[in-house]
Amino acid sequence: MRKVIHRVFLIWDFEKEEHWLNEMAAKGLCLISAGFCRYEFVETLPGEYGVRMQLLEHFCSHPESERYIAFLEETGAEHVGCCKKWAYFRKKAALGDFELLSDRPSRLRQLRRIERMLIWLGILAVLIGMINLAFYLQHRVAGNLLVGLLDLLLGIGCLIGYIRLYRKRKKLQQEQQLFE
Repeated sequence: MRKVIHRVFLIWDFEKEEHWLNEMAAKGLCLISAGFCRYEFVETLPGEYGVRMQLLEHFCSHPESERYIAFLEETGAEHVGCCKKWAYFRKKAALGDFELLSDRPSRLRQLRRIERMLIWLGILAVLIGMINLAFYLQHRVAGNLLVGLLDLLLGIGCLIGYIRLYRKRKKLQQEQQLFE
């Protein structure tokens, strides 16, 4: 039996999303497809699969990403979906531990990629918000006020997410320096 669940996760909460997907797998609902705020599951034995997700450097259709996904599939992982640059994988638990970002440098690279995404999204949102607010002040169109305020809130949210990831990255960097 298939089950579709719609759920929203913020970009910087990717670890919560992955944890939730693994909780679902532990309950016997294994991910078979993922998209924007949409997850499709199929019933399996509880704990049969482990799920991982990774932010790729390029979109999933890019040749470099396709090669990376093919490489992971050779190791026994199954690619179950993409949402922009996020790739979702599952692997049978019987095949052993399933880690995509098993070392600090790879985790640091992923955090930096997400931080860059948040910075650009935040700057764009603030600029669009300021343009809409300026248009509202000039023409008094209520829609521009609403869109401008929502864009500014999105920009602030991206800044908050960036700060959270920045702190997490700095902590990882400090840990890495301790072990070097």
